[in-house]
Amino acid sequence: MHRCLQIKSGGVLNIMGCINGKSVLTEEDIDFIAKNTAMDRSKVEAQYQNFLSQHPDGRISRKSFHEMMKECYPGTDTEKLERHIFRMYDTNDDGHIDFREFMIVLYIMSSGSPEENLQQIFRVFDINNDGAISLKELKRIVKDLFHLINEKDADQASQDVVATTAFTEMDENNDGQVSEEEFIKACMRQKKFSTMLTLRIIDIFVSE
Repeated sequence: MHRCLQIKSGGVLNIMGCINGKSVLTEEDIDFIAKNTAMDRSKVEAQYQNFLSQHPDGRISRKSFHEMMKECYPGTDTEKLERHIFRMYDTNDDGHIDFREFMIVLYIMSSGSPEENLQQIFRVFDINNDGAISLKELKRIVKDLFHLINEKDADQASQDVVATTAFTEMDENNDGQVSEEEFIKACMRQKKFSTMLTLRIIDIFVSE
């Protein structure tokens, strides 16, 4: 299956959609991206031109992102999960994904360490961006994730079991919330349900 969010060698991403407008990449942006992705300036500029050819105003809107997700999963209702994936990219929460945000997440998901990958994925689970995952948030992610992958046998009870078990695995100090550190630790230790959910998210970014 072709994935619009497909990671390819060298950190190049196929992107779909187009928005009218113009944008300028500042020297500060180039320096920041080069520093945080280990790419040289010329490659950053080349990637930006490719990005602009797809998104002329230099930003991906929610509408454009929706079209990308529809292309990734034709015939599937992606609207619920795409809000969570969008949040991972939109680090300043302004409702758009700019080139800088886009490149940092792309590089981390394709070339970052396991810990760096998990830091990004934590943002998917942390729906209200308060730095912790609640059981309510985890249940919502599980529901939306299972909806995307069409798990026909996963009824509400099964989803609750997955969410509750994963939460118990992650919440090491039993304080009723999962910190970023606890989330990463549970996944790195390959706790069964924590790892299963995380791999489902990663699968969105990796080609089959």
